[in-house]
Amino acid sequence: DHDCEQAKEKIRKACECPDAEVYFLVGGTQTNTTIICTALRPYQGVLTAASGHINVHESGAIEATGHKVLALPCDHAGKITAEQIKAAYEAHMNDGSSEHMVQPGMVYISHPTEYGTLYTLEELTELSNVCRENHIPLYMDGARLAYALACSENQLTLADIARLCDIFYIGGTKCGALFGEAVVIPKPGLIPHFFTIIKQHGVLLAKGRLLGIQFDTLFTDGLYMEVSRHAIQMAEVLKQGLKEKAYGF
Repeated sequence: DHDCEQAKEKIRKACECPDAEVYFLVGGTQTNTTIICTALRPYQGVLTAASGHINVHESGAIEATGHKVLALPCDHAGKITAEQIKAAYEAHMNDGSSEHMVQPGMVYISHPTEYGTLYTLEELTELSNVCRENHIPLYMDGARLAYALACSENQLTLADIARLCDIFYIGGTKCGALFGEAVVIPKPGLIPHFFTIIKQHGVLLAKGRLLGIQFDTLFTDGLYMEVSRHAIQMAEVLKQGLKEKAYGF
């Protein structure tokens, strides 16, 4: 419909990716499940930080589709590194029993992480490079992406993310919208017939224009960043108050 198409164009412009495919889904868990189970082959699993949302807080949604979550150890920064991805992939490929094991077929990260930390431009570039060297799609969960973009310590733009990730989504549900996520696939055709797959998974909203209206509004006159910037400012007030009470971070 007109509202969705208009919103898609604004998102493409914000990502500096005029050819990107944009799809609207209703929530984060549905988005993660639909993308991951579609991108993976039946014998593959998804690499993520042990603290990753898909590993901890989605009730086993990925495993319910028949795919294993391959959790990598992480500290309280909540991030995984290119070295970890490379080591995990090479360990599998060089194992004599690899045909009997779940193959790493995708990398999942979130920005910000579940601990609120941020990937630097260098870290995301390194992750992107190792994924592309090994032909593994890099997927970014952007449920709270607006808050990362508004943070003073953030180094990434939507254009950087579109350039370095194979799939990502721009969160609406947790960033001011009533509900909804905007999936961005920078390279058209990466997942053939993705619209049909969305419907097959039961996450195509019949009144889809409601999603379009929300994202069209959020991406007009910088509202998406205004909403998230306000949240960051309020968090800083809270943080300062806790510091004055001698709490550590």
